[in-house]
Amino acid sequence: MELEVLESPAVPALYFWALQASFGPDGGGAHLGLQWNPRHGGSTAVNWGGYERGGRILEGTPSGIASTVDDPNTRTWAWSAQRRYRLRIHRGSTPGWWSGEVADLETGAATHIRQLAGGGRYLETLMVWSEVFADCDAPSVAARWSRPSVLARDGRRRTPTGYGVAYQAHEKGGCTNTDATPTAEGVVQRTSTPRTTPPGAIVPLVLVTD
Repeated sequence: MELEVLESPAVPALYFWALQASFGPDGGGAHLGLQWNPRHGGSTAVNWGGYERGGRILEGTPSGIASTVDDPNTRTWAWSAQRRYRLRIHRGSTPGWWSGEVADLETGAATHIRQLAGGGRYLETLMVWSEVFADCDAPSVAARWSRPSVLARDGRRRTPTGYGVAYQAHEKGGCTNTDATPTAEGVVQRTSTPRTTPPGAIVPLVLVTD
């Protein structure tokens, strides 16, 4: 899955854009993505962490990425807006362990974050999301998702046909001015904007070619 932050946050609040997968058939799951996180140097970080079905945080190997904050899941990592990154979750070196990797598509350099003891034999229930802790009226921020693909258990690479859209309900703390819209380059998740795509809608996948 490719991710590009189109417009960086302008406020000192946590923003998290992630690819999430569940571990089948035993439950639990993890998320991999970029953060705008004021606790880290330059406010940029990368995260690969998750939970067992019962809610306990997954254990993992130490990360080789230096960090200004002692957090095994979130590491200080320089990323830039208007630059594409590929997020990849794949099998680790031991059965039941899963690796998280982010590649800078401008340089081609791939960064291994760590391995998680997620359990499970395969990935399922894949999704992408934006988690924002800024006020609803904070300046607009946008991130674009494109080129999703999975390697199926039969060895074939497959592409989904669309995205199901959901938003956090207003009564549960969500904002009413967030949106997910298809474009020629991918699906854009944006804050502080009029909502044009209703919850429950299916956004057709836009096939992007270079």
